[in-house]
Amino acid sequence: MADIHYRCYRDYQAALAELAIAQRGLPNDPSVFALAGFIARRQGHWENCIDNFERSAELDPHNWFLLHQTAGAYQMLRLFSDSARTLDRALAAIPGDANTRVARALVDLEWHADTQPGYDAIQDVVSADPGAVDEIAEQWFYLALCRRDFAEVTRALASVAPEGIIPVNVRMPHHFCEGLAARAQGDVAAAERAFTAARAEMEAILREAEYAEALCVLGMCDAALRCKEEALAEGRRAVELCPVSKDAVLGAELLRNLAVIYAWTGEKDLALKQLQELLQIPGPVYYGQLRLHPWWDPLRDDPRFERLVSQAREPVQIK
Repeated sequence: MADIHYRCYRDYQAALAELAIAQRGLPNDPSVFALAGFIARRQGHWENCIDNFERSAELDPHNWFLLHQTAGAYQMLRLFSDSARTLDRALAAIPGDANTRVARALVDLEWHADTQPGYDAIQDVVSADPGAVDEIAEQWFYLALCRRDFAEVTRALASVAPEGIIPVNVRMPHHFCEGLAARAQGDVAAAERAFTAARAEMEAILREAEYAEALCVLGMCDAALRCKEEALAEGRRAVELCPVSKDAVLGAELLRNLAVIYAWTGEKDLALKQLQELLQIPGPVYYGQLRLHPWWDPLRDDPRFERLVSQAREPVQIK
């Protein structure tokens, strides 16, 4: 019941009430603490989230999925040493797991803007077990974009599922990934074709219901297609539908995507202001990403952006 209230309705209080009942009967069940951590994370109660995740991991030390979630929470707080340590624990539990090996290497990308460990890990996986490529396609695509290695981008894209990628919570369809790759290479015609196709896919979803995740991707497509006013309205509406106060994880991702929309539509001041605000809260904006990812290319000639990049080296101060 707690899981249903949490996942289907975002009714965190009802979920916690059910969880309290469950915990009395299952005082040492790791899933109770894990779910409490998931709920706390969405509420923005990050210390509570970490405490529950760590307690669950104590009770179930070989649960690699939970260790990944714990590492991800540390990363959103920009506590990279803790994230690396947690993924090392996951590797001890499943030393041959491709996804965990690559995730651990990508900590160095976000922490130090060092792409080499990630590149080496991916090449090892691809060489040793071609069948594991699908598991790491999303990370491979991200890393290749950060390296501006477009031969690798093409290889990674070939392994990305038709549904696309889900960096945090927002699904970016395959056509969007194609558009991002073409845009980074300066192929205007290919980028326009891909973003137009991705836009049509998001519009089809939005005909069924107003959905924040699809709306922000639609806004990013319109930004890439130079439909400025539409892009701004769509990105802002997505944030209105799911603010950080409603969902700290998705809300922060929507704000990050709105910052991308601002950057791509030439609203540099708004993009920088949005990034400044984002760096004050836990979210999917990191030093390595700001330093390397094509999302932020329109801002690179501004010294204010360089100051924000430096600021992203520091952990988030939880209030």
